[in-house]
Amino acid sequence: MKKVLIANRGEIAVRIIRACHDLGLATVAVYSEADAEAMHVYYADEAVCIGEAPSSKSYLKVSNLIAACEITHADAVHPGYGFLSESANFASICESCNLTFIGPPSHAIGALGDKARAKSTAKRVGCPVIPGSEGIVADVEAGLKEARKFGFPIFIKAVAGGGGKGIRIAYSEDDFIKKFMAARTEAEVSFNNPDVYLEKMIVNPRHVEVQVIGDQHGNYVYLGERDCTLQRRRQKLIEETPSPKIDAALRKKIGECAVAIVRAAKYHSVGTVEFLLDAEQNFYFMEVNTRIQVEHTITEELTGIDLVQQQLRIAQGEKLPFGQADISFQGHVFEFRINAEDPANQFAPSPGLLEHYIPPGGPHVRVDSACYEGYRIPPNYDSMIAKLIVKGKSREEAIRHARRALREFHIVGVHSTIPFHQYMLDDPKFLTHDYAINYIDNLLQEGCLFTRG
Repeated sequence: MKKVLIANRGEIAVRIIRACHDLGLATVAVYSEADAEAMHVYYADEAVCIGEAPSSKSYLKVSNLIAACEITHADAVHPGYGFLSESANFASICESCNLTFIGPPSHAIGALGDKARAKSTAKRVGCPVIPGSEGIVADVEAGLKEARKFGFPIFIKAVAGGGGKGIRIAYSEDDFIKKFMAARTEAEVSFNNPDVYLEKMIVNPRHVEVQVIGDQHGNYVYLGERDCTLQRRRQKLIEETPSPKIDAALRKKIGECAVAIVRAAKYHSVGTVEFLLDAEQNFYFMEVNTRIQVEHTITEELTGIDLVQQQLRIAQGEKLPFGQADISFQGHVFEFRINAEDPANQFAPSPGLLEHYIPPGGPHVRVDSACYEGYRIPPNYDSMIAKLIVKGKSREEAIRHARRALREFHIVGVHSTIPFHQYMLDDPKFLTHDYAINYIDNLLQEGCLFTRG
């Protein structure tokens, strides 16, 4: 593996380019017409335009990506996150073209990317799962029959879902009929797959995920958990590690379950196993993300392990240089997603020109971004400006560092989520970690504008 094409954009493309260069690998950036002046284009050794601004005509166009590999003689592809990163078909095409796909093999993506199959794997290895249907539910009548077994409220979820799409909550039998059809319709439009399954709704849970790594030689480790409970409409806003709700005994138990699931799927590369945690500290398997996560950064800061470099090394056939006994956790880390959104207006998107952009710095602060002053954030993609990562010896110290870093972060020209994060850092429930997954949505319903003072 000598030259890596990054089939993505934004901060994750920049992050991958840096990891490749640290390992002496050449890089190829791809970009749409809207991204001609994007940072990842400037940082890579070569860059190829792959189409028009809509992702369906560029970043999701498999034929254009393969052609870019042929033109530049790239011998490997890193998909980043989003776009084609969890497409078993894309991974299989790369494999058939003798391109190293920097991620799990296509069969593992297929086995774990399908939520129904992943749930079956979790059950087989003895991991607790949320009560629900056995696989795909064919129609409304079959769904109602299943729903009556474990009661309402109930989730109706797209088998191929992600990013909060293809999910509906039914609170009664009458409600179920309408929501079932809506979930199938959205799944068909979003994922070209209308299949859905059912899960019992765990009331007021926390969202906890475990970072795992496996190599091609059968070695696996877990790198602790990330608490991703603070979300708006199932979109994560703040992540932290370790979770303030998990002790060492539970960490070991949930970590071993995560490893057992990926081992059973013969998975190699980095990956994330997601769980729900209820008020009684019971955890339930939810899904597997077969890619690098947006929030991988806080695990890197907690453990000192470069996850993107590990992806690259594993793809080249290297063994993990550490075992489970070598993993240690130092301090407490937060990630704050700085998005071009207006928190005082229901987080409405705010693309446009970054007239003024000064990111924070100093001790205990890391900023992953693909933005710069004078850059125009396009309306075609996600609204992320930067990821602000802060660390402290304790949760309390990390919060103090976060307050300082957010105060230093200056953005003019677009709205950003900085005021939201500043609001949360003074919120009593956040400070005492007394909240569940629906906390932000409830605040929005109450009319909270997330402004300081």
